[in-house]
Amino acid sequence: MSPPPTPTVADPVLPDRDRWFTEQVQPHEASLRTWLRLRFPALTDIDDLVQESLVRVWRSPRTVAQLSNPRSFLFTIARNAAMDCFRRRRVVPLEPLLAAASESVPEERPSIPEALNSAQELALLHEAIAALPARCRTIMTLQKIHGKANAEIARELGLSIHTVNAQLVNGLIKCRQYLKERGVLRGRMQREEAP
Repeated sequence: MSPPPTPTVADPVLPDRDRWFTEQVQPHEASLRTWLRLRFPALTDIDDLVQESLVRVWRSPRTVAQLSNPRSFLFTIARNAAMDCFRRRRVVPLEPLLAAASESVPEERPSIPEALNSAQELALLHEAIAALPARCRTIMTLQKIHGKANAEIARELGLSIHTVNAQLVNGLIKCRQYLKERGVLRGRMQREEAP
């Protein structure tokens, strides 16, 4: 089902929801398409995703009065629809997931669904890092959270650069395994593990 057709000037009075959708949501369609292409380059059919997002906004039980930022709501719906596509394919690479946790939909302030989604993704990532052995956890935290270079970490901890690199690789593997066990990573990891 597609959203209602765009009204023409000859149309008489539009109901409030129709007018809101036409005036407040549809004008963001082009910028949403561009944003999705940049944010999710692995998705092949962006047009279908844009259409699906518009339909989800149209079907949303939220009233016009409840949505103070329709653009933000549309972009959040689209991001969630894109994540649904990845889940259906059962392929969610770790790097885009981690990037998605730190990025937000372009808006003045985060919406409630976006804040909850980001908080859940960050909480899961923090759990994965907390489950690492102490030295590995320290090195991962210094590099991934504090942004320190590997050589700087080696100097600070009195380790060789080789040890730091090896611990980072082990940490990434264990974090991926942690996420995989919780259903976040599936298809890609299974293909990598196949003989």
